[in-house]
Amino acid sequence: AAPIGAFGAMAFTVGRYGVGTLGNLIGLVATFYLTAVAFVILVLGAVAAIARVNIFRFLYYIRGELLLVVATSSSESALPSLMTKLEQLGCAKAVVGLVVPLGYSFNLDGTNIYMTLATLFVSQAMGVHLSFAEQMQVMAVAMLTSKGATGVTGAGFITLAATLGSVRPELLPGMAVLLGIDKFMSECR
Repeated sequence: AAPIGAFGAMAFTVGRYGVGTLGNLIGLVATFYLTAVAFVILVLGAVAAIARVNIFRFLYYIRGELLLVVATSSSESALPSLMTKLEQLGCAKAVVGLVVPLGYSFNLDGTNIYMTLATLFVSQAMGVHLSFAEQMQVMAVAMLTSKGATGVTGAGFITLAATLGSVRPELLPGMAVLLGIDKFMSECR
């Protein structure tokens, strides 16, 4: 049902706003994926390097779980096998049992990146200028509201509505443009 829904949303977006919006939407998706990859390599890579872990070898080790996350658009499906693999690497069961579920609940960097980029995209598409202070407010609110997106596929879109509603409510109708690409972006959140 999700691919049919994504197609319907994309058809609505193209029908309502024209074929020209596809280029902008593809650009947004590409920017999101590139930002997520940069975050993993630069930020998580730096943290892993401090812990003397090669981020690329670790990502290769959990490649099955990463593919499962992409296929299901939910990281929850990979939780049990990820915990097992971490225990096989030598992490204490008590540490894995505490840190991994806590990380799933509170470390929603992908959702935060999505909400910040989506807000900027919608504001530009609607011709609404956001000052630097408002952009920082969006980031701060997104850091808080992203915590509500845990465990539910597509919840990032709903929390985006909460973020837009609290920062600039006049941007809420612009979310209709994002509806067609949300499925593609949720695979990376």
